[in-house]
Formats: sequence, structure tokens, C-alpha cells
Amino acid sequence: MSIRTLSSREIYRNPWLRVREDQIERSNGSRGIYGVVEKDDCAIIVPIQGDTIYLIEQFRYTIQQRALELPQGGWETANVNPEDLARGELREETGLTAQSMTFLGTLWIAYGFARQKLHVFLATGLTPAGANPDAEEHDLVLRTASIADFEQMLLDGTIQDSCTVAAWGLYRLWKDRQR
Repeated sequence: MSIRTLSSREIYRNPWLRVREDQIERSNGSRGIYGVVEKDDCAIIVPIQGDTIYLIEQFRYTIQQRALELPQGGWETANVNPEDLARGELREETGLTAQSMTFLGTLWIAYGFARQKLHVFLATGLTPAGANPDAEEHDLVLRTASIADFEQMLLDGTIQDSCTVAAWGLYRLWKDRQR
């Protein structure tokens, strides 16, 4: 290990995240601090029906603008089953249920400062079932796009969410190997 933790203390906590500050020693003997944001696992879903992909538009406080992205989120619960989480988030945000959920992979979100895993699923065989957004998600708007239009939005910067871009990359790799 190239960095040793000398001490650790929690400096902030709310229902969604924890922040800790660690006193560290690097392999060269220099000391410093490391701030870590800890969040429970989350899921992102690539919901596709034919040539249509389902997206969520919502206001993102940190950037003070509305953003277009794949449905995603977490339950602020440790050790949740990733597929159950993905199915729940899909239903909660889009009002859709999926006949099939295909696991595409797991990614770390921004591991330079955060400890949170993102489980990526492809959802197919979609059926409307009624949305049930959380109170914080009162402004969600369900959008659809063709796959070609979605990819153009990724390329032209209309969609800038790194989780959406990464999930799409995993989906494309998975799809290419299905042939």
C-alpha cells in the first residue's frame, strides 16, 4: 500500500453521505490529509425499447441547471441487492418496469475523493407501471430519444453526466460482444 492511514475522523454526516478526514503517510514518508466522501452504492439504468432510450431531466443543485441523464440513484442503505436497487430506481424515476435486467458492470464514481460504487444495468422489455419519485425528485421529467439522437447529445455536450457516458460505454462494449 502506498498510503498509510494514521488516523481518521468523521467531520460531517447527513442521510445521504458521510465525509471523513484522514491523516495519512505516503510511501515516501511525507504526511498529509485526505478528504473522503462516502456514499452507499447506487445504480444507473440504460432503459432501451427498440430504438428508444429513456432519460431523466432534472435540476442538479451543484451545477445550478437542469441536466439530462440516464435514470440513476441510491437508497441510502448499505448492502442492498444491486438489481433490486436498479429495478426500484427505474420504477421510481421513469414509471417503467423491466422484463429483463442485464448486469453490465460496476464502476467507482470519482474515486479521487469519493467512495461510491455504481452498478450498471441494461433494462429491456419495458412496461409502464406509474412513477413514484422521492420528494427530492419532484421536478423529474421523463424524456425519450432515439439511440442516434442520444449519442449525438453525448458527443455535442448536451449530456455531460459522467455516469451516463460511462454506462453507455459499458453498454456499447457489451452489445458489440453479443454479435
